[in-house]
Amino acid sequence: MYSIFTNQSSPSKAESNLSQTPVEMALEPVARDLPLLAHRISAGFPSPAADYIEVGLDLNDYLVRNKPATFLFTVKGDSMSGASIEEGDKVIVDRAMTPKHRDIVVAVVDGDYTLKRLFKHRGRVELRAENPAYSPIEFKDGSELLVWGVVVGVVRRYSARGG
Repeated sequence: MYSIFTNQSSPSKAESNLSQTPVEMALEPVARDLPLLAHRISAGFPSPAADYIEVGLDLNDYLVRNKPATFLFTVKGDSMSGASIEEGDKVIVDRAMTPKHRDIVVAVVDGDYTLKRLFKHRGRVELRAENPAYSPIEFKDGSELLVWGVVVGVVRRYSARGG
């Protein structure tokens, strides 16, 4: 039988697709309300959206559900590109959430951090990349899987020059 452990202290060995040290979210973050437009934006041609300003959006409130258990990781590698998680993105990870089938998780496998999708089906447990170039990590009898936390969001910053 395999074992899944959650919310344990993290091993110190680095992994190939996440930076090793999580960055804890500020307990008292500075709230910055950004205007949220009620009008859905078209990816085709421009729309005069200024007439549709709704309420402000605080990204901390939107992305962080449990401040003491929420951390940021910087993504390295392309194993999750099929889930639109790219190199350099920041993933928001909640350690208090219970991992479920198909959640994207930060896991520790053989002392290494990894970012993968969790599959639990008919007694089998796998961590799957969202890139066909990577094979699933399978857990068999006697194997241990430490799920460090569940990914609840992704932040990507684009260059002001568009490239």
